[in-house]
Amino acid sequence: MQTLDRAAGPAPGRGREDGPPLPPVAIAAVALFMASLVLPIVLGGGAVYPSPFAQGEEIVGYFRDHSDQVLVASLLQFAASLPLAVFAAVVSVRLGRLGVQAPGPRIGFAGGILAAVALAMSAGFSWAMTRPEILAHDELIRLLHDLAFVTGGAGFVVPLGLLVAGIAVPGLLARLLPRWHAWAGLVIAAVAMVATLSVALPGLSILLPIARFPAFAWIVSAAFLLPRRRIRRGETTANQGSSR
Repeated sequence: MQTLDRAAGPAPGRGREDGPPLPPVAIAAVALFMASLVLPIVLGGGAVYPSPFAQGEEIVGYFRDHSDQVLVASLLQFAASLPLAVFAAVVSVRLGRLGVQAPGPRIGFAGGILAAVALAMSAGFSWAMTRPEILAHDELIRLLHDLAFVTGGAGFVVPLGLLVAGIAVPGLLARLLPRWHAWAGLVIAAVAMVATLSVALPGLSILLPIARFPAFAWIVSAAFLLPRRRIRRGETTANQGSSR
């Protein structure tokens, strides 16, 4: 039993090798993404980024009239992809140091990297729509808009669900997270998986924000709730003895 306790905890003197603190990284990723949604609306006087299912004239007109706002959104989304990738890497290492040897952390890491890449690609497609040579062609605007939506929609949300599941499952089984929080993560991940169908069934696109924004809130809360290390049984006994 003592051997198992030692294996579950981090090696002595190596507690700081699991990377930067999770909360600032998670908050940075979420804050930058939310800013990419809100700031262009403020700068554009209330003009909202068009849906890919809107009329063609509305889509083309928005990008031609609000190229500066689109540029700001694309830069912020690209910036958000960087701390998201860092978060995926750090949380994967953290779970490993907490004794989780199951594939969950690796699955979560893969999901986080895929989500970060998809977000960066979506930002790149949006940036391309600010170029004057692209804005001169309606069909290119529509094509890039669709690509930005697919990569920033299902392409981002579905692997984000994998990231959440990769934390929630070991958090539940190893009791690293509160049960209610872990189960909430599994529900969010399930909704994100179902959102895959939005690529073929546009009516299910409503699932994208339903999964995206709770996933962001869940990731930030997990960053605060996930412990840096396990308390060994011997430490608990010693603490109890000293408190008597």
